[in-house]
Amino acid sequence: MSSELRAAKKFEDFAYVLDFLPRGKMGTGKAAYKAEPLLQLIGRDFFTLLEATPKLNMTFGIHEKIYIGKDMPRDKVDHIIGRIEYGDLTSDAKSELPFILEEIVKENEKRFVDFFNNAQAITPRMNALELIPGIGKKYMWTILRAREQKPFTSFQDLKERTGVPDLSKSVVKRIIEELSEDAKYRVFTRPP
Repeated sequence: MSSELRAAKKFEDFAYVLDFLPRGKMGTGKAAYKAEPLLQLIGRDFFTLLEATPKLNMTFGIHEKIYIGKDMPRDKVDHIIGRIEYGDLTSDAKSELPFILEEIVKENEKRFVDFFNNAQAITPRMNALELIPGIGKKYMWTILRAREQKPFTSFQDLKERTGVPDLSKSVVKRIIEELSEDAKYRVFTRPP
């Protein structure tokens, strides 16, 4: 791998636990006594779905934020097995995903408000704002006019000035769409 390609490749530093399988994944063909414990994770920055092997005798809470980066020693994760797709998630992981995503969105509100302040046209007939569930042409134009006068400072500011209801939940829905489908346009996640 060339140094330019390696430099361009971005990795997650932190992830949230979607599911902890102390006896590994069922149906993998391994005998139960040989199965390794397994973590299913979602990355904080790029929303990368990952599986990882925990260090021995570690326990994990669902929604727990853990370090998985490469710059410092990992205290709870032995190694990252690799990226997975939405369909590979356990049913428990899928049910926790919206709640964890909502935590991430609220913790990083500025990042997502900046999206609404800076979203541009992605085709001559469609703005990136329209990819967010609940935002059609009418709300898109309302948002564009309001941000021309003054950039938005929070989801609450955005809601008060445009009337668009609960945008954090709409952002979460869009992230799940991008993770669960082969999305033509990706706003918040990186391609598989």
